[in-house]
Amino acid sequence: MVAATRTDLFGQPKGLWVLAGTELWDRISFHGMLAMLVLYMTGDLLIAPDRVATIWGFAAYRHAVEGAFGHLSNQALATQTFGLYYAGIAAMPLLGGWIADRFIGRRAAVSAGALLMTLGHFSFAFDRSFLLGLLLLVLGAGLLRGNLPAQVKSLYPDGDRRETTAFQYYYLGINTGAFIAPIVSGAVAAIYGWHAGFAVAGFGMLIGLMVYTFGQRYLPKAQSVRGPAAKRTPLTPDERRAVLGLLLVWPIAVSFWIAQAQIWNVYNIWLRDHVQMKMGSFQVPVPWMQSLDGLAPALFIPLVVWIWARQARRGREPDTFGKMSTGALIFAAGVLILSAGPLLAGMSGDSGGRAPLMLPILFHVVSNFGAMYFTPTALSLYATRAPAQWRGSLVGTYQLSVSAASLITGRMGQMYETMTPSSFWALNAAICAGGAVALVALTPTLRRLLGVRRAEDEGALVPKVDTEPVLG
Repeated sequence: MVAATRTDLFGQPKGLWVLAGTELWDRISFHGMLAMLVLYMTGDLLIAPDRVATIWGFAAYRHAVEGAFGHLSNQALATQTFGLYYAGIAAMPLLGGWIADRFIGRRAAVSAGALLMTLGHFSFAFDRSFLLGLLLLVLGAGLLRGNLPAQVKSLYPDGDRRETTAFQYYYLGINTGAFIAPIVSGAVAAIYGWHAGFAVAGFGMLIGLMVYTFGQRYLPKAQSVRGPAAKRTPLTPDERRAVLGLLLVWPIAVSFWIAQAQIWNVYNIWLRDHVQMKMGSFQVPVPWMQSLDGLAPALFIPLVVWIWARQARRGREPDTFGKMSTGALIFAAGVLILSAGPLLAGMSGDSGGRAPLMLPILFHVVSNFGAMYFTPTALSLYATRAPAQWRGSLVGTYQLSVSAASLITGRMGQMYETMTPSSFWALNAAICAGGAVALVALTPTLRRLLGVRRAEDEGALVPKVDTEPVLG
């Protein structure tokens, strides 16, 4: 059932603002947690054996992780835990969407997901419920993110021209939350302690649940759950070639997300230990740097769109694969900037051998510019080139590249202890650049498989997402 087309607020149904507001608070809670997790584990929780001993199930958890990855130091265990957590966050919305479609409906799924995430954040107030909190967050994110974005479409009848603008507003909520969260949670954690910082995330998700609950009267009626799946028609030869082409792109996406996901993982440890975070007498909280990734889309999307439009007028706009390879190379260059830390530390005369704060700032500027080339274009490639009956599955497959990359970055956290920081960041840059080079080499084949010839044939979407894909 489709909502009425009557405009209610700023030319959009009020239900849009309910969904965008819920997503805003979800991102405030999620990105606040993301910016603090590894720092909390390595700088507080795991350095106190008596506290570790009280965590429910921790001994069994550590045994299982080390059984899969070998002996891990506390720092390596923290980065591996982050990798597993982020992989779960990225993958679970696929299951959450299926549960809503088959059993409980989207409204109930979003409400249950928000409640689970709220409980998960508040679980971090106690050492003993640390692992339980991570599990609740993964399960809750699966239900919420697998079903919240899908409700935006149900607000508009087919062909409603407001729909494109609606998603712009929706993604603005995502990016705003990603910008606010590290600043607020990081500041609270620095002043009042880690548990207070996690409490901010918990209250943020609780507010999101309240926004969604009290705003449901502005949403379409709950959809009925689907019965047995209808029989799919066989794929045509062209559609089979398209599926093959998208599968070939998948490892390239993984190579990009390895470098990107590392920015929420090892990067925070590197900032803490190797960057001069003081500005005069003020100690800049490490999580604050993550807020730049939330601010970047608002700055770079207009620039990227302008560049592409100007290239199109001159007949030089790159096709989808050109945009993706360019973005990956720019992102790799940004990561390579981090390897210059020791050199710049020496030039700045820092007695502690710490790189100046301008280095990570420059990294965020360069890397996010590249991300605006890569991430929206890759998502649109899967959304527009996948056969209709496989579209959801293949878009979900692309999203699983984030999960695969997160597992790899967790493993690479152990390598960080045996490599110099410069070598570590050079390795990540090489992985990302290697994916770009592979994409350039595969471009002729991919054009044939996916039927892509010219930029104007592509249907590539205007960038609308932050560097983390919207799941579900």
